[in-house]
Amino acid sequence: MKVILNKDLSTLGEEGDVKEVARGYARNYLFPRGIAFPYNPQTVKIFEARKVEIEAKKAQKRNDALGLKEKIENLELSITMPAGANGRLYGAVTSQTVADELLKHGYNIERKRIDLAGTGIKNVGKYKAVVKLYENSQAEIQVTVLGQEIKTETTQAPERSSRRRREAEKTAAAETSSEPVLSTEAVAAEPAVAEPAPAEAIADKSVEEKQEETPAVNEA
Repeated sequence: MKVILNKDLSTLGEEGDVKEVARGYARNYLFPRGIAFPYNPQTVKIFEARKVEIEAKKAQKRNDALGLKEKIENLELSITMPAGANGRLYGAVTSQTVADELLKHGYNIERKRIDLAGTGIKNVGKYKAVVKLYENSQAEIQVTVLGQEIKTETTQAPERSSRRRREAEKTAAAETSSEPVLSTEAVAAEPAVAEPAPAEAIADKSVEEKQEETPAVNEA
């Protein structure tokens, strides 16, 4: 349905603009909050009477945008981010990052009005951000991204090496406590164990011993 905006709404338009919106959006959000009115002959007359007032507000916005453009273009934002030794950021500088930095300088600008190249800045260096101000007015800001190196590898290496050393010591201790395994040379050097004599040999020997112990009988 067609509506006339009674207030500025960044996602829709400015005061006095005529817009086409969904009926539910108008009835449930715009009308209850006084942001817009239905487009009809009565509301059109009301806004025609306010036309001079609305144009004066727009002229003031243009002047404010020019002043803001001059101020923020003299800024050079410096943003420090965690980065590796090669200058690659752990993360990215986004439009929200730039908006937060501008807020520190006293400029409250929506992130949707800030354009960066691509999806964001992912390396250290100097870049430009474009800020949309009002209508066709925009400003360019110099953004310097600095890297704060995080030496994750050097801090973890001693920990890993000490863990490996402990595991090696445990393995060596386990091998020392286990029974030694004899080599083939050691086995060959051991004295041979005599095999037991067969049962028949033992029996013959016993008979011979008994005959020797029995005294001979003299013949009559």
